[in-house]
Amino acid sequence: MKRNIVKVAIALLVGIVMLAACSSDKGPAELAIKAAEEAVNASKAEAAKYVPEELKSLEGALAAVKDNFAKKEYKAAIADAQALAGKAKDLLGAANAKKEELTKSWTDLSEGLPKMVGAIQSRVDILSKSKKLPANLTAEKFTEVKSGLAAAQEEWGKAMESFKAGNIAEAVSAANSVKGKAVSAMETLGMPVPAGAKS
Repeated sequence: MKRNIVKVAIALLVGIVMLAACSSDKGPAELAIKAAEEAVNASKAEAAKYVPEELKSLEGALAAVKDNFAKKEYKAAIADAQALAGKAKDLLGAANAKKEELTKSWTDLSEGLPKMVGAIQSRVDILSKSKKLPANLTAEKFTEVKSGLAAAQEEWGKAMESFKAGNIAEAVSAANSVKGKAVSAMETLGMPVPAGAKS
């Protein structure tokens, strides 16, 4: 009987010690989660623009940390929250690298595209005044080129607005669409396409 009482007492004591250990981890876990949340929030603005998928993954990981905390799994919450702070820093680095890459693409496109569009416009103006189109250019194809050129010019205007507003990814996407239209128009008109424009 006494032995059973001792066993029960030991079990109770172990339970109390474990409970005390768990509750002593609650405060540090709260702090770790707060720090992780701040780190994620600090990288959110840039990451949302340039690496949205990675941001979504990081936010999912933060939700999992909070879930561990809610389940009173404080040690796991602390470990995961500490890892998250580092991942948030890496995410910001990835966002900045993507921003640099897109800015370089924009610089290249904004140097070459206006020249291409200008050359097409000049060729269209000459052909419009001509009484006869070249043998390899039908009236239908020429009409397509003119409407494509108008669409490209409008899209280029939007691309520049996006860039000025700080939406570099959107600007590059629109500029690439303009480039595609310009290359197609040049090929239809039998014009030489600038090196690198087809890539």
